[in-house]
Amino acid sequence: MDSMSKKPLIGITGDFRPEQKESQALSWFFTGYYDSVTDAGGIPVMMPPLADDDDLKQFLEQLDGLILSGCALDLDPIRLGFEKHPASRAMPLRREDFDRRVCTMAMEMKMPLLAIGSGMQLMNVISGGTLHQHVIEDVAGAMYHRDGVEANLRHIINIEPGTRVDKMYGPGEIRVNSQHHMAVKYVSKMFVVSATAPDGVIEAIEVPDEDWFCVGVQWHPQNHSASALDMQVFENFLTACEEPEPQILQMPVRKAA
Repeated sequence: MDSMSKKPLIGITGDFRPEQKESQALSWFFTGYYDSVTDAGGIPVMMPPLADDDDLKQFLEQLDGLILSGCALDLDPIRLGFEKHPASRAMPLRREDFDRRVCTMAMEMKMPLLAIGSGMQLMNVISGGTLHQHVIEDVAGAMYHRDGVEANLRHIINIEPGTRVDKMYGPGEIRVNSQHHMAVKYVSKMFVVSATAPDGVIEAIEVPDEDWFCVGVQWHPQNHSASALDMQVFENFLTACEEPEPQILQMPVRKAA
């Protein structure tokens, strides 16, 4: 990027905690997100969980790209049609509702979109895909994708040749961090699978459109346990955010339940 050019403005969905007995409601995002964006040449902006769609649309129109951040909590399994598993802890309703709305709008606008962790899961769900609620029980021969003791759990991923994710990471063995127990099951028809774990669990998806960066990764490239190679995810995303805007696309994105 030329030193005199305008840096891309990148919206990052924030986490949310409802009001509690002794504390006010709180919105925030983790340092790794904005450090990764600034290191890749962008300017990060936290997106609060706006309630009004017109306000949200106006906000999005000021941005060059969107990061749908992950969450330590899960998409509500009840909304997904599951009986709640003991391992599942639903994120606050306001957080999930906002993420569904902002992701739907961004996709309809064909905005450059990077969805991370539960953000990838949500992007798949609102586009017609489904999830595993608890991988270790739902997938035959599954490995552990989350460890309550080892915070820096990592595993190999198998990347599909010719995908955006392949172009990001290049050849060689790639290991990523792993902090999830839900995972993509059936992929929306909008996406192709771009990476899997050795047990077959889907680790990355993307829209097969050279003119639209819309990628989801299950791992956390912004996390302190990420590798140096993971920075290429943000660098490729920021490059896409600097390109001319594509035409608005009316696509069959599923609305919030």
